[in-house]
Amino acid sequence: MGGARQVHVINNSNARVTAGRPEVLTVSHTRRAISHNSENVIGKKELAQQVPGQNVLKAVGQLPGVSYSSTDPLGIDTWGASVYMRGFFMNQLGVTLDGVPLNDQTYTSTNGLNIANAWISDDISRVSVSQGAGAVDLPSNTNLGGTMQFFTADPKEKAGATVSQGFGSYAMKRTYVRVDSGKLNKTGTRFYVAYSRDFEKKYDAVSPDFMQQVNAKLVQPIGEDSKMTAFFNWNNAEVYGYMDKSLGELKKFGWRQELLYPNYAAAYNISKNYLANGSLPSGWGNLDGLYTDLYDAGQSTQDYIGGINFDLKLAHNLRWKTTLYAHRDLSNATYSAPGTVSAGTGAPISEQVWMNREMREGFNTYFEYKIGNHTINTGAWYENNSNSALTDYFNEPLLGHGAPLSTTGPYTTYGQAFGTGWAYKWSTNTFQYHVMDTWRILPNFTATYGFKSMLQTTAGGNYAYDPTGNYSTLNNPGPTGSMTSAAAFLPAVNLDWRFLPGHELYFDFAENMRPYSASPYASANEPGPWMVQTQSQFNQLKKTLTPERDFTYVLGYRYSSRLLTAGIDGYHSDNYNRLISAASGIGGSDQSASFINSKHATQWGMDAILTVTPVKGLAITNSVSYNHFAYAADVPICLDSATTGCHNLRGKKMDGYPSVMYKANLSYTWHQASAYLDVNYYSKRQYSLLNDTHVPAYWLANLGASYHFGKVGFLHNVTASFTVYNLFNAKYIAMMGENGFPASGDMQSIERGAVREYFGTIKAEY
Repeated sequence: MGGARQVHVINNSNARVTAGRPEVLTVSHTRRAISHNSENVIGKKELAQQVPGQNVLKAVGQLPGVSYSSTDPLGIDTWGASVYMRGFFMNQLGVTLDGVPLNDQTYTSTNGLNIANAWISDDISRVSVSQGAGAVDLPSNTNLGGTMQFFTADPKEKAGATVSQGFGSYAMKRTYVRVDSGKLNKTGTRFYVAYSRDFEKKYDAVSPDFMQQVNAKLVQPIGEDSKMTAFFNWNNAEVYGYMDKSLGELKKFGWRQELLYPNYAAAYNISKNYLANGSLPSGWGNLDGLYTDLYDAGQSTQDYIGGINFDLKLAHNLRWKTTLYAHRDLSNATYSAPGTVSAGTGAPISEQVWMNREMREGFNTYFEYKIGNHTINTGAWYENNSNSALTDYFNEPLLGHGAPLSTTGPYTTYGQAFGTGWAYKWSTNTFQYHVMDTWRILPNFTATYGFKSMLQTTAGGNYAYDPTGNYSTLNNPGPTGSMTSAAAFLPAVNLDWRFLPGHELYFDFAENMRPYSASPYASANEPGPWMVQTQSQFNQLKKTLTPERDFTYVLGYRYSSRLLTAGIDGYHSDNYNRLISAASGIGGSDQSASFINSKHATQWGMDAILTVTPVKGLAITNSVSYNHFAYAADVPICLDSATTGCHNLRGKKMDGYPSVMYKANLSYTWHQASAYLDVNYYSKRQYSLLNDTHVPAYWLANLGASYHFGKVGFLHNVTASFTVYNLFNAKYIAMMGENGFPASGDMQSIERGAVREYFGTIKAEY
């Protein structure tokens, strides 16, 4: 639950203690963050071991027990990026940015925003990760098994500017500019505005990935010990996605198979021949039919997120903290649709676009009251989320009659959408109340305990479907209605005992609930009750279904000294009513996914980490993780073929998460130069629900170096850095299940990881 105290040490002096938060020790002149209790803290030193502009989730992925993968090295393509934490996927974690809930981190989510699109990575100062139960005061309706709290950098007190320019393989260019106002008046008002622009081509095609972002933050001190902060971020991403592959395709066509873009003529003729005589190109047999090669795929997104934080001292022992926020998302995910005729032009191919829209508004407020050895924290969180999801088909041109549509839009070049597969709208209201007490029983023993209550109602559902069956297998009205998830008492307890200098023993327990997801028809990676096909199925679920409840226990030990830090913890989790889906197809009329309640699953595991600093400037870190996840109830999974019958989910492992991980990092700093090497091992990952297919294990290594030149002319803090991603050019599968996981066998729902790439950056301040 992360209930220990928080201590900030600035240059080893002027300590400040704030109760009710995970304990964090930060030494600013070394920028080294030391974790305590069940919290792991990623500070500036760890964040610096990233390519500038890289998805900050990559840094989180260096923690033991965390699995991060991305199809492109920068993580711009959020369709191909994923995070697992001790058996929980990134739509099952609590995630915040300066107290604003980001919720579900998956792409095309109807309930959240990926951190890569929420803030420029250069302006994130630290990340606090709880791999235990997570704090009860964290605003989240997705937290089941851990939390990630991201904190933005404050404006500098001195006016100036920061500029960095990066270059890399496959035409990668990355520009970052930040302007700080410095203190504007006696009260200390200050702000900054930053802009970043990222561009890279795919490593196996000419199609580009592009993202630009603007963020700004204002800090206004109020009196001696209060302040108001305001922040805003705008993001625009236009990404040509990598091809979704299958195990069979990798075996037959190799690792370099890619989408046909920009060869529209080839895609056009393949679709034309298929419509004429049902034939596919030679070698396509027994794979995935017409979707083995698509013309293009990708995404176009725009996000706006902003908030205001108030941290007010009402009395010497009473504080009031409030966050007001809003988030607007406009997302389009696309596939070319070979064999689906463009009704307006007659072309044998069209463009399928999934359009997700989201508007979230809410507030989080709580009071902290100190009395004796107690710090009492109580407050509430409320959010309204109005969201929608639909899939439309747009006209492509006849061959030679104009340029094909761009996967990033606009989509109406040859007319409005001519077909709709399905369309949904929902409104979700979430309310959470919490109360907790941090009690320092002894100077070296602290207990934090409390509970939260949650109530969430989602109302809405299907309002358009495809009666012809040409654009979706939802050819009858889909379900509509409301579902309520409620839990009056979700307890949490954290005990932290420092029994000897440098020695710490801690225990965590929490019960968490995840409300039902607003998911459209046949949702493959966000299962929810609205994904079923008929109203009668939905009505039956309303009577029988209960929200997922998870019980998580953590017991850990940590030792810290000047020469080494070491930690080991074990955990166990009982997962009740976890919803999963068995998918087939990747879109269009062949899209299908079965709704499954796994009823009960158990997992237990351990993480161990050791960091040694034998000489000044040298740090060697090794960690190992083991996780055993197994479904524990008799749940039949019936395959399409009548001859194969039904199979039992009991005893099967979870898809996509490795049972064993090993991570090593070696870093060395000498005067103004520094270098690092990190090496990660991931064991095999199950691919199908029935575990009859899997993705092989792999090693991944990265190498980096930087040199700090200091003052050069009128510039300050001039730094040059160089990074090699995938040092040994390993061939491996990164993202899995982006189109869902198959019940059995193979399907087109994996993406390979990036090849070896080189990046260099020059950064300077003024």
